[in-house]
Amino acid sequence: MTGIQPNDRLIAQSSLLLNKLPQDLQDALLESARVIEFDRGTTVFLQGEQARAIYIVAKGWVKLYRISPNGTEAVVGVFTKGRSFGEALAFHNDIYPVSAEAVTYCRLIRIEVSTLLQMIRENHEVALAILAATFTHLHALVAQLEALKARTGSQRVAEFLLDLCDCDKGDCAGGCTVRLPYDKGLIAGRLGMKPESLSRAFGKLKSVGVTVTREDATIADLNALRNFADEDPANAWNKL
Repeated sequence: MTGIQPNDRLIAQSSLLLNKLPQDLQDALLESARVIEFDRGTTVFLQGEQARAIYIVAKGWVKLYRISPNGTEAVVGVFTKGRSFGEALAFHNDIYPVSAEAVTYCRLIRIEVSTLLQMIRENHEVALAILAATFTHLHALVAQLEALKARTGSQRVAEFLLDLCDCDKGDCAGGCTVRLPYDKGLIAGRLGMKPESLSRAFGKLKSVGVTVTREDATIADLNALRNFADEDPANAWNKL
């Protein structure tokens, strides 16, 4: 565990958790923050452990997951640079409802729950920032549930690839190549699919100009892929 570096501070300040706070509150919150490095496959915390910190990702990818009574792993979310998780726990001492694991090498900015609780008592702006971050996570979960219910597997994969592109979704043109950020088994779990279903979905996307290798996906026409992702699922099902 090391002190926070200038680049880590910039990432934290631009995160959803802190970017609405005044500079003095950001500085006060980050004064005691620490950076922890995790190798791929390392556990950050386990479901059921006492929650003592929230985290902002400075580098790499982290997955949040739950283990069901029958031992099945359900991926709740995958977070990367600038994303935070665990904010809701700052309002009271509780246990982690999920487990967290580094799926690549990670640098995580750790903020103690006790520090946040003290600042919440002293300044309502901190509480509002945490509520905003929590609401965004809830909105993302609702969107994820909607996608699972209302979109085909191929459409969910198309949306996933589009989210990896560095372009404005409203102005996508031409093509690009994106690096798959983590292994395909985790991608499948994140999208509510089995690995074999993910492979079939990648195959289906060839018809709209997507070629997938082991680590990369080449998209020939971003607009065509966006149109496919947004198509009425009833029509998309007919193509499967």
